[in-house]
Amino acid sequence: MNKRELFPPAVRAALQYPAPGAWMPEVPAGAIRLSAGYPDASLIPTAEFTRSIQALVQEERDLPFHYLGSSYATNLRQWARNHLASRGIVVDGAQTQLLITAGAIQGLDLIARVLLDSTRAVLVEAPTYMEALEIFQNYTDDIIAVPMDADGLRLDALEQILEARLAAHQVMPTFLYTIPTFQNPTGYTLSDARRRRLLDLAKRYDFLIVEDDAYGEIFFQHPPVALKALDEEKDQVIHVGSLSKVLGPGLRVGWSVGPAPIIDAMSVFKKDLDHTFVEAAVGFYLQQSDWPAQLATIRATYHARCDEMLHLLAKSMPQDVTWTTPQGGYFVWVHVPGVDTLALLPHALRAGVAYIPGYYFYKAPIPAAVGGAPAVGGAVAPVVAGVPAGGAAVAGAGAGAEYLRLSFSHVSPAEMASGIERLAAAIRAFRGD
Repeated sequence: MNKRELFPPAVRAALQYPAPGAWMPEVPAGAIRLSAGYPDASLIPTAEFTRSIQALVQEERDLPFHYLGSSYATNLRQWARNHLASRGIVVDGAQTQLLITAGAIQGLDLIARVLLDSTRAVLVEAPTYMEALEIFQNYTDDIIAVPMDADGLRLDALEQILEARLAAHQVMPTFLYTIPTFQNPTGYTLSDARRRRLLDLAKRYDFLIVEDDAYGEIFFQHPPVALKALDEEKDQVIHVGSLSKVLGPGLRVGWSVGPAPIIDAMSVFKKDLDHTFVEAAVGFYLQQSDWPAQLATIRATYHARCDEMLHLLAKSMPQDVTWTTPQGGYFVWVHVPGVDTLALLPHALRAGVAYIPGYYFYKAPIPAAVGGAPAVGGAVAPVVAGVPAGGAAVAGAGAGAEYLRLSFSHVSPAEMASGIERLAAAIRAFRGD
């Protein structure tokens, strides 16, 4: 028996896409990882967390190791409520509920599981977080890409798309997935005016907004107002947050906040019974730590790293290469005219530097049936800082072909300097400059 025949149609459809993580380059020894969206190792409080775990076990002994044993797991939920309230997001338990998840990814998967199937459509930014695309394509092929500019999601384009679908009697989108604050991969932040207009459009066209706020705490100057805090009727926005970028991704602690019926449905499909030991350990740590002071250090460190990367790019890159200037988060989005950055990557890796090609941040590619490079179907290329749309100048390449993502969060300043120099040299050699 062909075991693939055992899969239902929805699973077979999802399996036509590349495996999760296909975008992650195999980095050779000694190469500099400008590709890694990881926290800086020095900002992960390993010593303090070790002491917290020891104190937790001494105090509660076996309780954190049981299904529902430790009071500190409950403390984590209260901490999350207080944290969200400080940002204007009120969890009242009636209209709005909170669900602790295994990172933001589990929250996104649960949202997709309860809201999407092959008959539904979803809106995404172009470009957007590649792992979100990997999730959504497991449930639907109707993924609608909306372009961006320096102020974030282009609402004029969004409205045109919605009107065109209405006129054509197409299925209207169930929700829009957006990273409005320090977006991955561009670093863009949706302007205040657009945030309010986006909520108006969601109400007018009757779609939900899924707000991925993974980088919301990593602001360099002023924190933008969360979309969920502007959701006056408490039924338009599902807010997804995480400790991965500020405490440690391996802890897998995140949360989803949204309308009670949706959070209730997500809870029904969340069958892991929580991660009680980790949640207790994190709850204990957060109760004992000076979290505001730690966040201040995190913001200052990444602000300095971002400034350093922007300086190094200006110093080393060919004159026609341009990039974004983020006000928070982890990433800089780079435009390399005339270069397919997917084709450039092997040369860069041999030169000793890794990045993520822009190709992977667009509507998920389906490999060509017979030979050739994979195609990116239906994606809409972005407008980035006034330069031409990605991929337009590279024959046969998909959307985002002329772009790449760099991370300033994980590498030291010395590694960053070497990595940028290697990348600039690889670009010049590839183009024959």
